[in-house]
Amino acid sequence: MARGVLSFPLTAFHEDGSLDPDGFRAHVAGRLAAGCGAVFPACGTGEFFSLDEDEYRRVVGITVEEAAGRVPVVAGTGYGWAQAARFARIAAEAGADALLVLPHYLVEAPQDGLAAQLEQLAARTPLPLITYQRGQVAYTAASLRRIARLPNVIGLKDGHSDLDRLQRLTLAAPDGFLFFNGAATAEIQARAYAAVGVPAYSSAVHAFAPEIADAFFTALRDGDHGGVDKLLRAFYVPFVELRDRAPGYAVSLVKAAARLRGQRVGPVRAPLTEPSPGDLAALRTLLAAGLDLVGAAL
Repeated sequence: MARGVLSFPLTAFHEDGSLDPDGFRAHVAGRLAAGCGAVFPACGTGEFFSLDEDEYRRVVGITVEEAAGRVPVVAGTGYGWAQAARFARIAAEAGADALLVLPHYLVEAPQDGLAAQLEQLAARTPLPLITYQRGQVAYTAASLRRIARLPNVIGLKDGHSDLDRLQRLTLAAPDGFLFFNGAATAEIQARAYAAVGVPAYSSAVHAFAPEIADAFFTALRDGDHGGVDKLLRAFYVPFVELRDRAPGYAVSLVKAAARLRGQRVGPVRAPLTEPSPGDLAALRTLLAAGLDLVGAAL
């Protein structure tokens, strides 16, 4: 999966908020055609938190059909371990290759509880698990060693960007354990993560501008620091500044940008909201500048 951008597709909805399977299929097919190391349906960018079980089944199933074994399909799951196990069962039936375990709902928990949560889920699914630490989930090295002993826990995605903690985790992990940079707009911190041994990262930008995402990935992989800096200055840093204007923009801006590219992904579901007219205009200008930089068209 470190050989290409990790793509997190958007879940397509009709204007009335109902699932749009055809729109989603076209969106996923476009992400796959653009090239990626793996595809992660029904995760944070895919609004997992707003899907019911039937919708989830369709989203994962469509992704598996479109991927057709070319790249791994890693479906999201979450909430408490009992509900996560229900989604895990659906994902396995739909043909997913692995699961990304999103942070549990609402409560904070001690380290023993964080590890036990994953143990309960691991005992109820045959699928490989990648745990996502962000929000109220943050593992110590001791907890990492505990969960890494589970045969189907294969990796960790980090969204805290605490590189001191992350370095301790990488050193505590067994050989072959996978780590991913899951920071919001991960490209901003990709060089720092790579320096502590975590080169793989998720890219929300791949959902709407794979040309930009791939140009950044190639520059980073090839050690083209000038190219990395150019993309950061011209596109990624301004995008993050725009993203930070309102809660939920990490998803709703991405979806709005996809619509600007002509993708049939529809609106976000509540509690997320659409970008304001002013922010949408700023997004259009920024997207055009980024695409001009890599020689692509809006």
